[in-house]
Amino acid sequence: MKFILTLLLFSIFAFAADSAPMINLSVSGVTEPAQFVKTINIAIILTLMALAPTLLLMVTSFTRIIIVFSLLKQAMGLQQTPPAQIIVSLSLILTMFIMEPYGKKSWEEGIKPYMDEKIGYEIAIEKGLKPFKEFMIKNTRESDLALFYRIKKEPNPKNIDDVPLTLLMPSFIVSELRTAFEIGFLIFLPFLVIDIIVASILMSLGMMMLPPVMISLPIKIIFFIIIDGWQLIIGNLAQSFK
Repeated sequence: MKFILTLLLFSIFAFAADSAPMINLSVSGVTEPAQFVKTINIAIILTLMALAPTLLLMVTSFTRIIIVFSLLKQAMGLQQTPPAQIIVSLSLILTMFIMEPYGKKSWEEGIKPYMDEKIGYEIAIEKGLKPFKEFMIKNTRESDLALFYRIKKEPNPKNIDDVPLTLLMPSFIVSELRTAFEIGFLIFLPFLVIDIIVASILMSLGMMMLPPVMISLPIKIIFFIIIDGWQLIIGNLAQSFK
């Protein structure tokens, strides 16, 4: 699973390229500066691929999406359907869809100029991360960001560029967790009402030995189909990101 997450996140950085970079893993002595630059490029790419699962969770919309889908699964009372692999795959696809503009901007402003040897790696990292920092800032509550600034006793930043990733990442994750649980709560409500109504009807009929879930589960599935639940949830999830 980590290997799949790695490949998919790396594709966010590379999808806008005209041609995929060629990587030569042969071992030989470095005789020219250009060869040394290519070696450094390979090392950086391999490092990004190793850190891709963590970056995917920390700087993208993946966290909110997968938590909402997991809460939806629990609200409907479905234990094995849809499978976890389907939930993760759908979350990854939606993450790539939502993060596409930021990935393209990161590639064009940071990664591609560095691979063309137009800028240094420090500037490339700064420009490559800036679109994702903008995304995280837009979706991070000020109170969460202020919390970590107070914990670390740092002065307030003057602009986005002054916010370090070490403070922005945990603030973003906390905000995403709160937002995901708020959405999950709203999803739980209609299914909870169905469970209560079914349990009350069965009790009034004296059918106490019949598990309410046997009746409420198909009703919840039909209800979800009638309202076109997947379209509503996916559409509102995509629009919930600023």
